[in-house]
Amino acid sequence: MADYDYDLFVIGAGSGGVRAARIAAGHGARVAIAEEHQVGGTCVIRGCVPKKLLVYGAHFAEDLEDARRFGWEVGEPTFNWPTLRDNVLSEVARLNSIYTQNLGNAKVEVILGRAVLLDAHTLDVGGRKVTADKILIATGARPAVPDVPGAEHGITSNEVFHLDHLPKNIVIAGGGYIANEFAGIFNEFGTKVTLLLRGDTLLRGYDQSLRERLHLISQVKGINFRFNAGFERIEKTETGVRIHVTDKGDPLDADMLLYAIGRPPNSEGLGLDTVGVKVDQLGAVVVDENSRTSVDNIYAVGDVTNRVQLTPVAIREGHAFADSVFGGKPWTVDYDCIPSAVFSHPPIASVGMTESEARNKLGQVKVYTSDFRAMKNVLADRNERALYKLVCDAATDRVVGAHIIGPDAAEIMQALAICVKAGLTKQQLDATVAIHPTMAEELVLMK
Repeated sequence: MADYDYDLFVIGAGSGGVRAARIAAGHGARVAIAEEHQVGGTCVIRGCVPKKLLVYGAHFAEDLEDARRFGWEVGEPTFNWPTLRDNVLSEVARLNSIYTQNLGNAKVEVILGRAVLLDAHTLDVGGRKVTADKILIATGARPAVPDVPGAEHGITSNEVFHLDHLPKNIVIAGGGYIANEFAGIFNEFGTKVTLLLRGDTLLRGYDQSLRERLHLISQVKGINFRFNAGFERIEKTETGVRIHVTDKGDPLDADMLLYAIGRPPNSEGLGLDTVGVKVDQLGAVVVDENSRTSVDNIYAVGDVTNRVQLTPVAIREGHAFADSVFGGKPWTVDYDCIPSAVFSHPPIASVGMTESEARNKLGQVKVYTSDFRAMKNVLADRNERALYKLVCDAATDRVVGAHIIGPDAAEIMQALAICVKAGLTKQQLDATVAIHPTMAEELVLMK
């Protein structure tokens, strides 16, 4: 190792790369990390964190309205987008500083610049040539842009946090979690929202009951949907954009078009082909269970591998890599029963198998549901129902899937995910005394 400048060189200072760098350095490795944008990666800088702050801001629209039913005399509220935008960006800058400081405290050298592989042990980083024994690719993914005429007239989630002003009318292309989250955010801010979907399904991969409930509630809130409508072309207009779609219906006019149609891996221009690192047809770096690529000393973690595009998964992959390669404590990530959430309005959370997946895999299943209005919604006179669902193996009574749509779904799901991961049974949930009055008590009362 002494013949190289570093024991480990990490390309990309997002969640997975930063964790790997800090853990490896803690094991005594000489580590450097290169980042061409801002330290923190997608989640911290232009993803989960700023988006969740916008979700919090959007919730006040309904909370202020509901407050009157709880006795609060609230004047006519007004919303100032620049205030929220600037406060969110300030928080992002603070986190960027903390991430950079933590890397420094761990004695990881941070190099701001693009790193490109020259051979299996050599990289060009902004014109500087460095060598490393091990190399970790952690460059994440990026928002997809459709390959159609006029695509440059739309924006992605990268730009949405920097808008000068809110659009009065927005079309959001996509049906996944990013599209539905921003649909809820913009709708609560008073923007007219239309979701444009190439297929006929919201949130593919989530339980059908939750998808149908979100669609219904979103429509009640005023969000419009246009299914089975792909892009044909996009043209710039005096007031925004005109979107021509493939369903032969009328084109859509909007102030703004936001793409949320997927996140391809950031693998181009890194020199992977030069050194023989294999990628799949989507551009994802191919790795084994130890995150090793087709080149023996080069590894990859996080969204660039397109295994599970979730921040906590990237962090675990980076940690496992560093412990295994530099700490003498080999372990691999368990991808079974990973909980996830969609911070829509209302939010969705899920873990384990959907009902259809369980029926296909297990045959006989038992499904328990609770369909109710949260106490707060009752007093607020808000006709919005939560839905809780447990999917159980009929042969063993084990809970193999849990799905929630309703207030605080993600917060409630985290604890329930432990139960599903641990293989607890429905009887064990039923034997647990409920905390009353709460929404979460429905989990141990379903019959």
